[in-house]
Amino acid sequence: MAGLWALLSPLVPFLVLWAAGWRWLAALCGAVATGVCLLLAAWYRADPGPSRRVCVLVLGDLGRSPRMLNHAVSLGRNGFTVTLLGYPGAKPHRDILSNDKINIVYITEVMISMKFGSKIFQYGLKVFVQTLQICYILLKIDAPSYMLLQNPPGLPAIAAVWAVCLLRGSKFIIDWHNYGYTIMSLTHGYHHPIVLIAKWYEHFFGKLSNSNLCVTEAMKEDLRVNWNIKATTLYDCPSPIFRETPLELQHKLFKKLAKDFDAFKARSESVPSYLEQTAFTELHTGTGNVTHIQGRPALLLSSTSWTEDEDFSILLKALEEYEGFKNSGITLPPLVCAITGKGPLQEFYNNLIEKLHFKHVHICTLWLEAEDYPVLLGSGDLGVCLHKSTSGLDLPMKVVDMFGSHLPVCAIGFPCLHELVKHEENGLIFKNSHELAMQLKLLFTDFQNEKNKLGVFKRNLRESKMVQWDENWDETVLPLLAANH
Repeated sequence: MAGLWALLSPLVPFLVLWAAGWRWLAALCGAVATGVCLLLAAWYRADPGPSRRVCVLVLGDLGRSPRMLNHAVSLGRNGFTVTLLGYPGAKPHRDILSNDKINIVYITEVMISMKFGSKIFQYGLKVFVQTLQICYILLKIDAPSYMLLQNPPGLPAIAAVWAVCLLRGSKFIIDWHNYGYTIMSLTHGYHHPIVLIAKWYEHFFGKLSNSNLCVTEAMKEDLRVNWNIKATTLYDCPSPIFRETPLELQHKLFKKLAKDFDAFKARSESVPSYLEQTAFTELHTGTGNVTHIQGRPALLLSSTSWTEDEDFSILLKALEEYEGFKNSGITLPPLVCAITGKGPLQEFYNNLIEKLHFKHVHICTLWLEAEDYPVLLGSGDLGVCLHKSTSGLDLPMKVVDMFGSHLPVCAIGFPCLHELVKHEENGLIFKNSHELAMQLKLLFTDFQNEKNKLGVFKRNLRESKMVQWDENWDETVLPLLAANH
């Protein structure tokens, strides 16, 4: 029975075509998919590899999937050989690229471009091609003992990976970061046929994995109560690369950024020859000492994928209020707001930013190399998070990284955020742009004084001794792998 399901499971995505009324195409695609899977299974059929071989799969940009990259590093550190599958894009950190235990196999992203058929038809066709592609790649690589899949995105990967695991004798583990159907509902609405199929798909096939990880206790409980899935909570923890940045490294990064962004350039034109300045730091060339510049701006940091679950108009409105505070004579530092990331809504927000004419606030949107991002976080004064969970059950990885860098955070509230951000302890939680503006005013008043509230938050983060990823992973995931062997 299990073998039969393994062969039929890749056909589930074709319900999209069937629901759209394209029954003839759904039947044809389903027949072709089954035939191809049978041929590939016969061709690549192998017994599961040694117990120290794992496939980690992300149906997305590998370089922008930090949790799964952390999994790969931890597996390699514990003697596992890792095949890391995902789309090319952002360059992974050197810890990944230089690790001889990790073999990266890039997947070509499926792009369907046609001038006929409805959008739901084109989506169904894309799912069909992706299903064949995933099955082909997973049957071609050396047979792993475990396959670890990130969800979302899980359509069509969950069924395809489960089918291949049955064929190859591998154990299937899903790491639940969120629910894919709730993300899709942002665009289509909860009652769209695609969203309803995606919800059923995740609910049905998610239960067929051997083990499950999730990111919060709230999600663990939701999976148990509403999905009948038993999961283990693995909190995101900061990687060792995230820490406070020494002034010397800050200065080097600011010099590098000053080549492209005026906000990081020295504010004074008359700089003594023995000083090398940025907007924030100065290097005494004779002694090599680096210090903060007197009266420097405050550095506000945020990172984003520029998607619909983050409303950056909230931050822009708060910065308008901050500019008003300055113009009214309130003693506050000038502000540099650096927003990192790439995504579909970046151009939209860049157009909004261009229409703002601030005197005391400078906003720049930038994309950093993997090695520079931790250095920037460790150089900031305050982080802002606008992530609103589509399910209300996941936590923003960006805040974890900020806390690892001892960077206090102002974050927009949602139901389970308290599992990470402790209001009035390591940051503040806000509901709207005005609350954020008032928090910026509070925290940046005398902001370089370590006795003010911002200094207290930073000190609390230094003293909290957050559990590091390696320790957390060894205590949580290693026993799970042992139990499934």
